[in-house]
Amino acid sequence: MFGVADYWAFVIAVIVFLAIPGVGNLAIITSTTKGRIVGGLAATLGVIVGDQILMWLAVAGVAAVLTANPAVFGVVQYAGASYLAYLGVRMILAKPGDAPVLQMQPRRFFQQAMLITLLNPKAIVFYMAFFPLFVDPARHQGLLTFGVMALTIAVLTFLYCVVSSPSRTSRPAVCAPARAWACG
Repeated sequence: MFGVADYWAFVIAVIVFLAIPGVGNLAIITSTTKGRIVGGLAATLGVIVGDQILMWLAVAGVAAVLTANPAVFGVVQYAGASYLAYLGVRMILAKPGDAPVLQMQPRRFFQQAMLITLLNPKAIVFYMAFFPLFVDPARHQGLLTFGVMALTIAVLTFLYCVVSSPSRTSRPAVCAPARAWACG
């Protein structure tokens, strides 16, 4: 479909990658808790924009450049992994009542979620290594193929964030129609 080798396998792969707990999920949950619907939506859009940047960098050939230069790819991976390890150690050492590990700040939910996504090794590996596997070279339709994939990722990310956001009691009634639509 549209030059994607197996569209439904691609959809399942995106959903699996979204469901793997990570710092992006933590950023969205923290932003939703602190900023309610507006904070959660801002962080969700930040994640979507970060994903789109990584995807289009892969399309532009950055994936090929990083594959050809393993040292550069390693630096990118280790920078993201170091950031996640730093957050993990802070979580392990945190005591009840300590400041939150991830300091999501109002008016910066979008920027922080986008930066977290751009440094997330899980996202980097998906777009630089795994993502190209779904492009069918024999049926590739140029920008249409990547546009369909980009739109699919954005829609699935948005739906995942709506469905998996903090409990109904912590969200205003504005979320009910979106949740009802997303959950069927």
